[in-house]
Amino acid sequence: MADRGHPPLLAIVGPTAVGKTAVSIELASAFDGEIVSADSRQVYQLMDIGTAKPTREERSLVPHQLVDILLPDESLTLADFQSMAFSAIASIHEKGVLPVLVGGTGQYVRAVLEGWGIPRVPPQPALRADLNGFAAVYGARALHAWLADVDPAAASSIDYRNVRRVVRALEVYLVSGTPISILQQKTPPPYRVIKIGLTRPRDVLYARIDRRVDQMIEAGLLDEIRGLLESGCGWDLPSMSSLGYIQFAGYFAGEISLDEAIHAVKKETRRFVRQQYTWFRLDDPSIVWFDLEQTPIQTILDTVQDWLWGTLAAVKK
Repeated sequence: MADRGHPPLLAIVGPTAVGKTAVSIELASAFDGEIVSADSRQVYQLMDIGTAKPTREERSLVPHQLVDILLPDESLTLADFQSMAFSAIASIHEKGVLPVLVGGTGQYVRAVLEGWGIPRVPPQPALRADLNGFAAVYGARALHAWLADVDPAAASSIDYRNVRRVVRALEVYLVSGTPISILQQKTPPPYRVIKIGLTRPRDVLYARIDRRVDQMIEAGLLDEIRGLLESGCGWDLPSMSSLGYIQFAGYFAGEISLDEAIHAVKKETRRFVRQQYTWFRLDDPSIVWFDLEQTPIQTILDTVQDWLWGTLAAVKK
C-alpha cells in the first residue's frame, strides 16, 4: 500500500453480476467520486447490452471514464488501458474528487493497482513465425535455452513447453534489447488504496447470472449483435469474441438453437466467475470483502468513510 500522504483511490472488485455497478454508483455519489471503469469490454461503443454496461441514466448520476471509448473494430492493449487509467485517475485527483476504480477484469485492475511493468512491444508476426519455426525444427527446449541465455529470470519462470510465452519473451528482448523480466517489474503507483471486494454465495450468484442473461435477451441483445454484424463486425474481432457475444455465432450461422446459445452464455459466464475469483481471492488480505447477501450498503459506506477520513487527514498534514 502506498504512503498515507498519497492521494486516495477506492477500488471496487468482484465477479460478474455481483452488483458492482449499483454499489459503485452509491459510493461515488456519497463521496463525491468519479468512476474509472476497469472492464475490458465496456470500452466498446454499440455494445451496451451484452457487456452489462451502466445505463445512460446510471452514468448521468456519476461521471464514468473509460466507457465507450473505442469502436468495435478497434483494439486496446493492457499497456494502453493502464496508461489511460493512470491519466484518468490523475485528472480526477486534479479536480479534488475521489477516483473509484471499478471492474471485474483482473488484469486491468491489478495492472493499475500494482503498477505492472508492461512491455510496449507490439506483436511482430514475421519474428514470431521465425521463432516458432526455430522451435519446430530444433525443439521447444532449444528455444527455451536461447531465452535462458538472454533472460535467465524470465526463463526460470516460464515452462519450456509454453512455447507461446517463450516466443513472446524472446520477441520483446530481440525488439527492445531489454529482457522482459526487467520490463515487467512492478512499480506501485503513488496512491493510498482501499480495495472493496463484493461477493455473494455461489448459488445466488449463478441465479443472478441466469436472470441477467434472460434480461439481456428481453432487452434486445440479439438485435444489438445483428446490428454489429450488419455494420461489418466479424466474429474474429476481439470485441465480438467477448463473453455474451461469441456464444451466439453458431445461432446466427443457423448451427444451434437460441436456447442452446443462451445456455452457452450462462455456462461460460459461470466459468468466468470462477476465473475471476482466482484474480480476486477471498483470502486476499489486501481486499476488504463484503457479502452483499448479508451486508447492508451502510456498512460499506461506513468502512469507506473511515478510510477516507484517515486519508484526507494524512494528506492535509
